[in-house]
Amino acid sequence: VGIPDNLEGLKLTNYKGLGGKEKIEKLPDPFKMVEKELQPFADSITELVSTDQPVLSMAAKHFFEKRHGKRFRPTIVQLMAKAVAAATPEDGADQITTDHAATQGIEGIEWEWSGGSDVQIEGGVVTPGNHKGSEVWRKQAQLGQIVEMIHVASLIHDDVLDEADTRRGGEAVHKLYSNKVAVLAGDYLLARASVLLARLENTAVVQIMATALESLVAGEIMQLKSPPKALLEMESYLRKSYYKTASLICYACRSTALLGGHAYGSTVATACEEFGFHLGLAYQIQDDILDFTAAASVLGKPALADMDLGLSTAPILYAAQEYPHLRPMVMRRFKEKGDKQSALEALYKSDTAMDKATNLAKYHAQKAVDALLRLPQSDSRDALIRLTHLVITRKK
Repeated sequence: VGIPDNLEGLKLTNYKGLGGKEKIEKLPDPFKMVEKELQPFADSITELVSTDQPVLSMAAKHFFEKRHGKRFRPTIVQLMAKAVAAATPEDGADQITTDHAATQGIEGIEWEWSGGSDVQIEGGVVTPGNHKGSEVWRKQAQLGQIVEMIHVASLIHDDVLDEADTRRGGEAVHKLYSNKVAVLAGDYLLARASVLLARLENTAVVQIMATALESLVAGEIMQLKSPPKALLEMESYLRKSYYKTASLICYACRSTALLGGHAYGSTVATACEEFGFHLGLAYQIQDDILDFTAAASVLGKPALADMDLGLSTAPILYAAQEYPHLRPMVMRRFKEKGDKQSALEALYKSDTAMDKATNLAKYHAQKAVDALLRLPQSDSRDALIRLTHLVITRKK
């Protein structure tokens, strides 16, 4: 309060890569900032998934070791943990009482207190000074691991459902072992994640993260069972993207704030969730755009994978608005010979479809940044802004 925010009103379009001249590199590098903190956890995750069942350990480890991905989700959680440490919990809203009528009925949540963890730390409030290495910090880092495990489990199961051969360039688990082992390996990871989640000792966070799991399943079912008409609707595409990608990120962001001692309904926790929601959608839309523009070798999963599964994503849906002859193809999930070819030709012929999809991703990225700007300025918050820019300018 009282300290001016030098990024107030920031627009991503002012930056290079999105039409502007400013350099995003002026903001802190999100991955470098938490790289060292995440390092010990990279090793611990392998320990966390060790089990008496060697084949399950192998399958799970294979996945974590092959995914030299960016560890995108733990990075977000770690940065968010630092960012909320810079925010002072709202007075009154965060005092844990047994009778907290104010939080009754928030989106059907019925716990007896504000949802914020009881912070056992000197001074009773998390600050950037006492955060690192504290119990709060440890639990937030643990949440990052849990989120990554849930994410990986959903990918393993996804690959079985999609019958994919590769995942980010590595062999898919079920190709190396068998469908049954892959399903069990995913289940096992979810079981381990549930145990670790309970250890965070915050029932609000357990409820929130359990809801995220439910959303992942809802997204998969939506993908398998959408009625033909729904396949043409932008709204159902976005809802599915929310379930499959954004839900886990936005619930993880809100949980990070709760573990930091902020109340469920606080400005801080809400801003965190909104950031995660919009970032997740921007990420998914960008992924769907790259499905058409990036070669398989760059993305690490076969190009046009979505169309092979009969899925229509933003670029195709926009093309179908322009070219009505695509609509029946979308509704029959490109099953007939030549469907995919025709759809691609229409997409590349369209002057607007790709631009509209890109603008949709930009819209959500800007909304994510707007939410971040409601948090007090800190290096970690600004690194999250840079991460958002990266999400929609990345080429893989």
